[in-house]
Amino acid sequence: MRGRNMNQVTLNINGQAHTLDVPADMPLLWALRDKLNLVGSKYGCGVGLCGSCTVLVNGVPMQSCTLSAISLAGKEITTIEGFAPNNDHPVQIAWNDEDVPQCGYCQGGQILTAAALLERNPNPSDADIDDAMSGVLCRCGTYPRIRKAIKLAAKVAAEKGGAA
Repeated sequence: MRGRNMNQVTLNINGQAHTLDVPADMPLLWALRDKLNLVGSKYGCGVGLCGSCTVLVNGVPMQSCTLSAISLAGKEITTIEGFAPNNDHPVQIAWNDEDVPQCGYCQGGQILTAAALLERNPNPSDADIDDAMSGVLCRCGTYPRIRKAIKLAAKVAAEKGGAA
């Protein structure tokens, strides 16, 4: 039974429908983490500046800490857990090959943002990469490796004849 001030919403997350009772102002981040135990999206700043909570909404990277869960009914939401369950996406492979992760806190947001960039722009310049990735902060400072991994993923995808 829904409590007072609760709203029922059905969210399509990682290809599955989830019906949740949430307060009208509950950010998607907390619905993911607290209601569905999808903890790959991290809480960093709570105001959409650090990008550690990034998810894809209809293929576009967005900060889940600033989006109300109920506003996303009917949208396709992809978290890092549902992105490439076999960890075989060119971005994930390149991330490992270039030893990008250190602490790992931002990695979900970094990987989803990089994949969205390559979907839009299969051969990005350094400036394109810097611009696209500027919304996800890496506290460990692995930016040169992030750029190198994105270039590698683009190259691998091009060699396979498709987008990353």
